[in-house]
Amino acid sequence: MRLAVLGGGGFRVPLVYGALLRDTAKPRVEEVVLYDVSRERLEAVSHVLRGLAAGHDDPPRVRTTTDLDTALRDAAFVFSAIRVGGLAGRTADERVALDLGLVGQETTGPGGISYGLRTVPVAVRVAERVAALAPEAWVINFTNPAGMITEAMRQVLGDRVIGICDSPIGLIRRAAAALGLDPARVSPDYVGLNHLGWLRGLTYQGRDLLPGLLADDAALRQVEEARLLGADWVRVLGALPNEYLYYYYLSREAVAASTGRTRGESLLEQQDRFYAAVRARPGDALEEWVRTRRERDASYMAEARDTTDAGERDTADLEAGGYEGIALALMAAIARGEPATMILNVGNGSAVPGLPSEAVVEIPCAVDGSGVRPLATRPLPGRFLGLMQQVKAVEQTVIEAAMTGSARLAVAAFALHPLVDSVTTAHRLLDGYRARIPDLAAVFPG
Repeated sequence: MRLAVLGGGGFRVPLVYGALLRDTAKPRVEEVVLYDVSRERLEAVSHVLRGLAAGHDDPPRVRTTTDLDTALRDAAFVFSAIRVGGLAGRTADERVALDLGLVGQETTGPGGISYGLRTVPVAVRVAERVAALAPEAWVINFTNPAGMITEAMRQVLGDRVIGICDSPIGLIRRAAAALGLDPARVSPDYVGLNHLGWLRGLTYQGRDLLPGLLADDAALRQVEEARLLGADWVRVLGALPNEYLYYYYLSREAVAASTGRTRGESLLEQQDRFYAAVRARPGDALEEWVRTRRERDASYMAEARDTTDAGERDTADLEAGGYEGIALALMAAIARGEPATMILNVGNGSAVPGLPSEAVVEIPCAVDGSGVRPLATRPLPGRFLGLMQQVKAVEQTVIEAAMTGSARLAVAAFALHPLVDSVTTAHRLLDGYRARIPDLAAVFPG
């Protein structure tokens, strides 16, 4: 099988290739085609992949290209992890919002809207090329904002595009570990949108153990999300929230904590150092990547942990892996017909009452050789459903704005978001992002 990786010069691509090296079942991915707009980044990542492949029998072949059509042709799977505007765009996503006193985060709030506004048109064009050149391929989307981008691509590819995220499985893994259980043996009741969801139940041998976890102070302290948001608050909710709900439930604290460099600014500096080091010493590429990855993982949501009781990231969490394992498990379930239940970003249909059928939601799904089937969820209480409906309305407004080039709708998307507090501020956000991000200004020339 051939796997095309879009954003193939990205820093996390070696995680995907490492997962492929560990996969020995048949059929397996035999060739990986890396596509990126930057030849220099492709060369750097290729050096890392060669280091990973050393000592492995029959590792997947690697080709690189800066031509999208070449990458897509004859692909069985397409992994999309593009970043329109690069990390410079991300720093602007965060900084423009913070300068207006709002949450500065790349996928949540104003930054996520900015990211979506410039990414949706590119993602839809990618989907159109997939439909033309590899109509039988499955697209696994990790491009953020993942739910919004998956929904936009579904307008072209339908059910053959599936969004993935590692936040839900990380939450479930931590909750199961706090109960002394194997995460593979529990059944989660998880429901939400990408970066906005809740674990409402955790069933083991026919019993929901989540109420017991919520009542147990010692066990709850082992769950990072509970430390981040506070034991009292998660008990009020009666659920464990996805870590990104920190920005909704503690938005003032999130803004106050962002007094230094943003996450994007830190990553831009880290990755500039990494790519420069590999150019200078290609033989040390793998060692440099491993060092930079440790630094990157340890600083994830550091500003939130520094100002709450979340503490340092757990070592076991860092070593457990993330989205690359989800991507491989999804490909294996489809290509080999190995039945699995996974939390994915898929079209709602009627699975989540109260949301439009075309809306992409993040819920448990049954996966096998025939594809992905969303599983029905229990009705949501208003405290969850209302927030989901509001954010989904924003996502759909972003898609329409980006596809029509309507600045009026772009302003509406900002103004409708619960983390933006005025229409005047919404206008300032669009003006600020247009001034800082050329890719966004190209969509809304004003």
